[in-house]
Amino acid sequence: MSEPYIGEVKMFAGNFAPYGYALCQGQIIPVSQNSALFAILGTYYGGNGTSNFALPNLAGRAPLGQGQSTSGASYVVGQAAGQESVSLLQSNMPAHTHKLTGTTASGVTNVPSPTTFLASAEDAAGTPLNIYGSAAPNTTLLPSLLATTGGSQPFSVRNPYVAISFIIALSGEWPSRP
Repeated sequence: MSEPYIGEVKMFAGNFAPYGYALCQGQIIPVSQNSALFAILGTYYGGNGTSNFALPNLAGRAPLGQGQSTSGASYVVGQAAGQESVSLLQSNMPAHTHKLTGTTASGVTNVPSPTTFLASAEDAAGTPLNIYGSAAPNTTLLPSLLATTGGSQPFSVRNPYVAISFIIALSGEWPSRP
């Protein structure tokens, strides 16, 4: 196998970093012992830039290419964002309506239930009954259909995954620029 470039990040199936590599877990390392790697990474991933710097942290994160995406979003080296779970709120749901349905057929009961609908009302002679009133409302119609619901619990937004280690070369060939 050829010698890696200093700073080259690889996926590795082990739970350790082989000799000459470190796990990409955001650890802070000294500049004095890793000057070549510091010359490539700088403080993109953290550190104070004088005595230490940080390695990329790919623990629980998906790598994303730098530059401008097709949607127009711009991503810079070292930028970290996103979260593993979110709480869906009314404010971030798409605008929508909940229909209150009814039927033009004659009513068969005066007791609302999940299997009955607002229906046409008439007396035994077929005369329409008044079913609308002008008094202030004093009841709700099937609250489970019209009311806010949910427990405001976060839900996962992570795609299916398999865990693997990311390692970074601490030594190797100097990557020349084109």
